[in-house]
Amino acid sequence: MKFTVSLKENHLFRRAYQKGRSAADGRLALYARRRGGGGNRLGLTVSTKLGCAVVRNRVRRRLREIYRLHEEELTGGVDLVVVARVKAAHSRYRQLERSFLTLADKLGLRGKGGPSC
Repeated sequence: MKFTVSLKENHLFRRAYQKGRSAADGRLALYARRRGGGGNRLGLTVSTKLGCAVVRNRVRRRLREIYRLHEEELTGGVDLVVVARVKAAHSRYRQLERSFLTLADKLGLRGKGGPSC
């Protein structure tokens, strides 16, 4: 991920939940909060409700790859939290990708390019 740092601290996740905008469907919930700075910060939340560690890690890897492939299409300077719902564990890659892109469009995160190198 070229322009992105991982969100790891609990207070940053809580700030995105409380002060950010959100969109959701059956597979994913997406929270976005604009902030100053050039790059994005990405946080992934995958609950134990989804299944065992193998299933959770597979969903996490898929979401990270979807983000990586579409990173340049997203606006910069955003804290982005992706919450996987139970249906995400049984979804195909293309379904997750379509959900992510649809939710990003709803939040107005696509269209502008990210920072250029």
